[in-house]
Amino acid sequence: MKRTVGKMLIVSKPGDEAAKTVREAMAGFLKDRGVDFDTCEHRPESAHRSCENGERIGGPFDLIVILGGDGTFIGAARRLLHFKAPLMGVNLGRVGFLTQLERDLWRPWLEDVLENGFQSTPRLVLQYTVLRDGEEVAGGMVVNELVIGRGQLARLVRLGLAYDGVDISCLRADGLIVSTPTGSSAYGASAGGPLVHTGLAATCVIPVCPYQNSFRPMVFPADGVITVRVLEMVGEVNLTEDGQAGVPLAPGDEVVVEKSSVDLLVVDLGQGAYFEKLKKHGFLTER
Repeated sequence: MKRTVGKMLIVSKPGDEAAKTVREAMAGFLKDRGVDFDTCEHRPESAHRSCENGERIGGPFDLIVILGGDGTFIGAARRLLHFKAPLMGVNLGRVGFLTQLERDLWRPWLEDVLENGFQSTPRLVLQYTVLRDGEEVAGGMVVNELVIGRGQLARLVRLGLAYDGVDISCLRADGLIVSTPTGSSAYGASAGGPLVHTGLAATCVIPVCPYQNSFRPMVFPADGVITVRVLEMVGEVNLTEDGQAGVPLAPGDEVVVEKSSVDLLVVDLGQGAYFEKLKKHGFLTER
């Protein structure tokens, strides 16, 4: 069923002239058509999204448009999940794999949306908890991937992996990636992991440079619980959330990862759009 737009939120990358230009043009476009909207900047260091006038934004929203690159899209998406509104990313960055729309195409797309509505599709989001001596010391949400890896020193970390309480393997490696299907085309693919269609409810586990270990990338049903335990470490070991926030880990720490109760909703541009992205970025090529 198609969605209609009653109220929109425009989120832009702070300090970016291109994002400011598009935001102002989009705001004028919506104002001319009598569409209710809010604007705000994505500030990773803040506790919430503040509008330009200093007031906190208030939903509900029918559509959220994010202006920036993939990093802005991931960070903003993770922190706007509670609105439960579909997201559309307008690419103003270099890669533009997660953002669905190129900069020059937002106007005709938005005209069509206001006239005919749009489709959205859910994507898996993961939530994690770090347990230390049985006590929760950190936690958060993951749109792309969770990485447990060594610090600056080139020393391996020994990790244990379990699924739904069943011990699967121990490995020595630079690290371990726990990825959503959305994130499978990012760090996971670079580390030799599989491409998983974003419509699937599955979790990928990919070792990073494993040493003398036959552990291969695996795909698990998202309904189960993945537990990664720090068995042994020489030097620092860190947990990184979507490549943007880090948590230092200690020996014996357990990282418990499971499916979030909240999905990431994204605007659906059709089945072909996903495969076109893969082709454009070199994942699907003819030899």
